[in-house]
Amino acid sequence: MDTTTLKKFAQGARRQLIEQVSSRMEQVLRSDSVEIREKAKVVEQLRAEIEAHGKIAVIDRVAYTWFNRFCALRFMDVNHYTRIGAVSPVEGGTQPEVLLEAKQGHVDEELARFVNPQVIFSLLNGQRPASDPQGEAYRLLLVGVCNSYSEVMPFLFEKIEDYTELLMPLDLLSENSVLHDLREALSPEACEDVEVIGWLYQYYISERKDKVFEALKQNQKIEAGDIPAATQLFTPHWIVRYLVENSLGRLWMLNHPNSGLREKMEYYIEPVDGGRLTEGGGQTNRSLETDFLKIDSPEELKLLDPACGSGHILTYAFDLLAAIYEEEGYASSDVAKLILEKNIFGVEIDPRAGALAAFALVMKARAKDRRFFTRTVSPNICVLENVTFNDAELKQYMNAVGRDLFTEPLMETLRQFEQADTFGSLIRPMLTDAGYVRGLLEGKNLGGDLFLFGVHERVLKVLKQAEFLAPRYHVVVTNPPYMGDSKMTDDLKEFTKDNYPDSKTDLFGGFIERSLEMVYKNGYVSMITMQSWMFLLSFEKMRKRIIEQKSLVTMAHFGPRAFDSIAGEVVSTTAFVILNSQNQKRIGTYFRLVDGTSEAEKSKLLLDNIKSPQDSSTCFFTSLIKFSEIPGSPIAYWASDHLRSIFKHSKLLGDFAEPKQGLASADNDRFVRHWFEVNLNKSAFSCQSREDALRIKAKWFPLNKGGGFRKWYGNNLWLINWENDGKELFDNRPKTVIRNADMYFFSGLTWSAISTGILAVRWDDSGFIPSNAGMKIYHADLSVRQFLLGLLNSKVTRTLVSTLSETINFDQGIIAKIPIVNHPENGIQIWKEILENTKKDWDAYETSWDFNGLDLLTQKNQGSLINAYQFLRGNWVDIVREMHKLEEENNQIFIEAYGLQEELSSNVSLEEITLTCNPYYRYDSNKNEEELEKLLRADTMKEFISYAVGCMFGRYSLDKPGLVLANQGETLK
Repeated sequence: MDTTTLKKFAQGARRQLIEQVSSRMEQVLRSDSVEIREKAKVVEQLRAEIEAHGKIAVIDRVAYTWFNRFCALRFMDVNHYTRIGAVSPVEGGTQPEVLLEAKQGHVDEELARFVNPQVIFSLLNGQRPASDPQGEAYRLLLVGVCNSYSEVMPFLFEKIEDYTELLMPLDLLSENSVLHDLREALSPEACEDVEVIGWLYQYYISERKDKVFEALKQNQKIEAGDIPAATQLFTPHWIVRYLVENSLGRLWMLNHPNSGLREKMEYYIEPVDGGRLTEGGGQTNRSLETDFLKIDSPEELKLLDPACGSGHILTYAFDLLAAIYEEEGYASSDVAKLILEKNIFGVEIDPRAGALAAFALVMKARAKDRRFFTRTVSPNICVLENVTFNDAELKQYMNAVGRDLFTEPLMETLRQFEQADTFGSLIRPMLTDAGYVRGLLEGKNLGGDLFLFGVHERVLKVLKQAEFLAPRYHVVVTNPPYMGDSKMTDDLKEFTKDNYPDSKTDLFGGFIERSLEMVYKNGYVSMITMQSWMFLLSFEKMRKRIIEQKSLVTMAHFGPRAFDSIAGEVVSTTAFVILNSQNQKRIGTYFRLVDGTSEAEKSKLLLDNIKSPQDSSTCFFTSLIKFSEIPGSPIAYWASDHLRSIFKHSKLLGDFAEPKQGLASADNDRFVRHWFEVNLNKSAFSCQSREDALRIKAKWFPLNKGGGFRKWYGNNLWLINWENDGKELFDNRPKTVIRNADMYFFSGLTWSAISTGILAVRWDDSGFIPSNAGMKIYHADLSVRQFLLGLLNSKVTRTLVSTLSETINFDQGIIAKIPIVNHPENGIQIWKEILENTKKDWDAYETSWDFNGLDLLTQKNQGSLINAYQFLRGNWVDIVREMHKLEEENNQIFIEAYGLQEELSSNVSLEEITLTCNPYYRYDSNKNEEELEKLLRADTMKEFISYAVGCMFGRYSLDKPGLVLANQGETLK
């Protein structure tokens, strides 16, 4: 599907419709024409809506209403579900078929129920005056078409008798109209699958999403109305198939092992016989499980998507269910009706997305049953709405219907939906039999009391919403919203903290917990979420509960780039199926697809793994109980028995050298500077303690602030205002957070809390204060610090850390869990040489405060600049080679110490030799050698010119190393 065309159309159509509806609104509000006077009540309704919600909100709502209807009608036209083309011309024509027919004197008999043909004809033959007769006639026909579908699809085609009709765009027939562009974007090929409507909606709201994320950068929270735009993400079809086939499909196959459904499920994974399986891969023996939910008839199956969006998951579930019904011998005319009535359920907080989900299911049903529009069946899509009551009206209502029904759980449930558009499916209704109570109350006749009838309707609405959220499903499949707690409003943050304390850091964690509550025992929860729950400390309790109480059936660990619509490493995901029953020894099937760089590549990798798991190096078989052997119980399915034993039988780094965070200033513009921005006479670079800092009476002190990927030594660029023992920082509390001040100024090791994926630990000279972005480890023994520096920069640690966490966040908790097996003595000289080389490299550039002079000018007797450069370049090559050898020796020391010879190689790529003089590290490694050499030579000449200018201005001197004039106003004296 060409999503580029869809995106361009949806975004352009949104802007065009908003402009046209806005223009039409201004015309309506200021006009005194006959047309407007005839619709005075509608105009007053419009004014009331504007007063209540504002012009922008009303314009946005009307523009989207018409966008939605135009797209739906075009889809139905192309698939011949409409009786006559509503927005599409006949082949070779230019005007919509319904208008062309009217110009020929014919209005469809069914359409004539909703539009007066005589008015249409009088407009077209000139008897009824109008500035644009054809346009006016077509708009009336279009309203009639929409109204004709109001009974079949009221969620999308509410009967138009309000200002929505009045504000319909005027230009619908020209080549510049939105309908002309719609027909080009929604080609017959694009309309082969109803998922195209979901893509259009995602792109329609994409600009709004961009604004929401821009607001987040300004520390604004995501309000309830913006949650859908911020969190909705269209799930690729191949991921949907993996999720649905290994939950719904799996349950059916367990009950019907001879079913032909297996041949239709390309992404299905056979159950594993744990009794005869060797973990980690190799040939496997498979057999069916014996403890599963018993399903005799497809009519029993209930599948829920609690965050259904535009219904992409539900439409594929429809396809799979249809195959099940047909295999069981059901008549084709009954299948669609049964699926919508009995099997598929969706919950959503976005009314627009909910309407599209319902529409998508109706389209699936219509494709299966050509008479479906004549049947009175509505999809089970529940759009959660806010419902509030006051005590007085509830008291009066209870008196009318009988107080015996109003138990404490019911009363609490009636209050639980006051912020349903924010909390969504995370609401746990206190009433467990909402459906039963709703049935009793529906029988109450309150039509004669308008006041009580309104309360009655709201009570029934709450009960219906509570019924959708009841634990009554065999399968829950969803792509839940992703939203970290820092983006939540105070109400949502408080709600998740109170109700989901073990997963409160992100909404998706709450959805994992909630989904497991909504399925029966031995039911399946199938989801795609951020991968962070597999590793992070903040999800540890939830993770351990899943390990102890549930069973992981399968996982496809995608990592980054599983969504082509999201660039870069922003969203790293994992798809998984959890069985809602406990069997820690049950063998799960895991696919490691983190190296794929696109949807197509990951999809192919997954299929290759499923077809030939025994031949794949990225397919793993293991049981949940194994994860408990590693601290924090990460879902490290790829870890070998030996690697797990290292964790199980070793002391951890945190047992004797605890890693810690430093301070968070909360205002770097005020407190933090580059070292070359301040008066160096007021700076301190060598304090051994806080007492030293007080005695020196300096203002600016070195700050570990993380920085880019650089190992061993460097990134020493920043200073922080710690004058008077940090008085200004302490005064700025609670905004400023000062942690672990007792370890400030001591020599240790530091690293960047956020990295591109490789841990890079650096030697921390005395005098530094750590920040929250630059972590720190302190140990009094110099040899221990050297040992840890070598270990933490080795490939062994990279493997150990990735086992603990595959996120880009290297917090102190992860580093503290690294196992320590012994202290090899044969690395001391290696670590000293590495440190000496990397320090010398860092100090060779003006960005270092220990810079003494330009290396290019120290090359004696070379005769010319080019000869001096070539001689220096030769030295750099030798240094890089030496560092490469030393790093590989360092790797080998620890590979042997940890017994990982069969799992790891000591090889190091040139890009990982983090010396500024190494062009493979300094520049894009995709460039060829000639390009790299050209860049390095050019930069070296720039550094030469910069140093020369520095000498001219007295900052440096050829006769004296280091800075000569460092501060403004200084003289040589």
